[in-house]
Amino acid sequence: MVLKRDGRREEFSREKLLAGIQKASQKRPVSEEAIETLVQEVVEDLSNAYDREVPCKAIGERVMAGLRTLDPVAYVRYASVYWRFEEATDFVQEVKKLEKKNDTLTARLPGI
Repeated sequence: MVLKRDGRREEFSREKLLAGIQKASQKRPVSEEAIETLVQEVVEDLSNAYDREVPCKAIGERVMAGLRTLDPVAYVRYASVYWRFEEATDFVQEVKKLEKKNDTLTARLPGI
């Protein structure tokens, strides 16, 4: 069972998880194999960490962590739905976070 934000409970659906990741990855260079692997990893991780009820937050965080490594655009798309972005500034802030983590131009080299 999935414990939703509003307190409702609903059956866990692997198909719903897959559909959400596919939608975020639509028209991006993310293979179906990579998506299927991510879904499998999320399902296995959740089944190892939780017995009966899984908070929706746990699902979202695991999916976003996986998408962040697969494709930053798919990650932001998924995050926008998960965090319920309402304004363009929400997108900009999330992209800036990604840029900081991937910024190799300003990284200090050893001895400099």
